[in-house]
Amino acid sequence: MKLLGLTAFPVLMTVCMTLASCGSERSSQTQTASQSGAPQTLSQVDVTLVKSQKLSATIALPAELVPYEAVDMYARETGFVKSIKVDRGSHVKQGEVIAELEAPELLAQRAQADAAYQSTESQLAAGQAKLDADRATFQHMSAAAKIPGVVAVNDLDIAQKTAEGDEATVAALEKTAAASQEGLRAVAQLESYLNITAPFDGEVTTRYVHPGALVGPAGGAGATTPIVRIETLTRHRLVIPVPENDVAGIAEKTDVTFTVPSFPGRTFKAPIARISHGVDTKTRTMPVELDVSDPHMELIPGTFCEVEWPLHRTYPTLFVPASAVASDLQRTFVIRVRQNKTEWVDVKTGVRTGNLIEVFGDLHEGEEVAIRGTDQLRTGTEVSSQIVAAK
Repeated sequence: MKLLGLTAFPVLMTVCMTLASCGSERSSQTQTASQSGAPQTLSQVDVTLVKSQKLSATIALPAELVPYEAVDMYARETGFVKSIKVDRGSHVKQGEVIAELEAPELLAQRAQADAAYQSTESQLAAGQAKLDADRATFQHMSAAAKIPGVVAVNDLDIAQKTAEGDEATVAALEKTAAASQEGLRAVAQLESYLNITAPFDGEVTTRYVHPGALVGPAGGAGATTPIVRIETLTRHRLVIPVPENDVAGIAEKTDVTFTVPSFPGRTFKAPIARISHGVDTKTRTMPVELDVSDPHMELIPGTFCEVEWPLHRTYPTLFVPASAVASDLQRTFVIRVRQNKTEWVDVKTGVRTGNLIEVFGDLHEGEEVAIRGTDQLRTGTEVSSQIVAAK
């Protein structure tokens, strides 16, 4: 028995090695067939029909709330701040004096202009008096000259020329007086610039200077320093940078809703008021403004908001369920089923609305696509399709 066991052992080893070799060969053949991309047959695939419809959806876009009007107030005339009556947070009315300046050189200019005006006025008065006297003399001589021999003809001519010269002198003095008066008015206008007034109703958000500071117009001394900044309180602009892919179909006066972080759970609404009709080449967005009315002064300029931006297309596009779109490292595609065989169709996706997503590619309305896109369902696979309505 011991000898028989020893004799059978090599035979058993040979059989085991043969079976292992056959199993390995079958496994290798199976793996090779799987990697070769040979068509596989599936019993059934749920499909849906490609839809064609006009896009009507909303997307969330960031936006910034800015004042409807905002200005840094500069002085029109160089001077020193004599007093300033407002500070940060002060509410001002249009035309209200917010600061007073002093400029001693303007007082000297006004005195000089006033003296020049008074001088030309006195000269005009003297010239007018001389003209009146010379006219009277000419008229008397003209009356006397009707009697032969009473007035010499030469004397009458001299009187006439004298009156005409006086008229020219008075005309010149009138123009000089008018110029002097305009000069005086100009200086008075400059003096009025020493009172800084609010250009519109609003709130002082920044105060830049204090009494004694030198301020002035552009190009002059103190031009780099504004006095205060004023912004509107009850009206704002909501500036939305709309991506260039989403600018089509924008209509003015369309109401748009938005939310503000400082008012959680609350929504606001405002109409589209201004469209730039130009794309910023750096950001590839187009600024659009909403006109926001805020009578209770609740909203704060500078706040970032989230806008529910409406998307509309004037022409129909194709839609499939979002689950039908698949992608790998190289492509994005849907699986079309034609004559019981699958086919990968490259697509580009657009806007998602509900469970549907916009797709662009070699597709047509009414074609069948697999509801569940997956790269495991290879091109050329024979399937039995069943149409299921997209949800």
